[in-house]
Amino acid sequence: METFIDVIRESIKITLFVLLMMIAVDFINVKTKGKLESILQSGRRWKQYLVASLLGTAPGCLGSFAGVSLYIHGMISFGAITGLMFATAGDEQFVMLAMFPETALIMFGILFLLGIIVGYSTDYIVKKFKIQTCTDCEFKQYHPGKEGYKHYFKEHIWTHIIKKHIFKIFLWTFGALIVVEYGMTFVNLQSITSDYKFLLLVLGALIGLIPESGPHLIFVMLFANGLIPFSVLFTSSVVQDGHGLLPMLSYSVKDSILVKVFNFVFGIALGSIIYFLGF
Repeated sequence: METFIDVIRESIKITLFVLLMMIAVDFINVKTKGKLESILQSGRRWKQYLVASLLGTAPGCLGSFAGVSLYIHGMISFGAITGLMFATAGDEQFVMLAMFPETALIMFGILFLLGIIVGYSTDYIVKKFKIQTCTDCEFKQYHPGKEGYKHYFKEHIWTHIIKKHIFKIFLWTFGALIVVEYGMTFVNLQSITSDYKFLLLVLGALIGLIPESGPHLIFVMLFANGLIPFSVLFTSSVVQDGHGLLPMLSYSVKDSILVKVFNFVFGIALGSIIYFLGF
């Protein structure tokens, strides 16, 4: 019972911290609306990779949603949106910042730099092998919302952040903590995670294919408890993108699958290198 209460207390603490950060990120996103588009409309393609990776590194799904909107309007390339999804780890990024901020920031920095390289590399591969993208695209028109604090609190904070995100984050956080806490009590979880590290790396990549925030949290909790190496968390973070890819599914199913395939391959390859380097 004491463990159960501790898990609830920790889940609430993490969720409240995530809520505050999500509101802050959302506010910044609203205030800078339109500026990224003007930057991308002038200059060379490297700006696309830079901006896309930066959007992906920003915690949460807002950067991913903005990137999808840019891709839908033809303002960034397929490589850029792939690099963006490579760099993002969805709402789990908030939880990482709450539980191990220093390591989280280091990983975000690595993901940002690699996201630029992945974006360029993907466009190069697509061009070289003549991979067709956007063959089933349906143009979706996005209309700007009404301004004002009433609209902001109702649509952004209440409808989007609290109703769609926070309760799910609490449940997934609570579930992941329960699995880790009781797993360590009733099962030799430390032995399992130390004996099958590379299999966990592959499992993390496979679970990362799910276009949803939540399942990845188990790897966040395992890492926070020192049960898995950095390489496993890194691989899982690379392949998964929260639910940032969901808007892409309504635009192009084929492109969405291609993004996942590219990032699965990149995730396994880079994660394996980090793993065999001993991290």
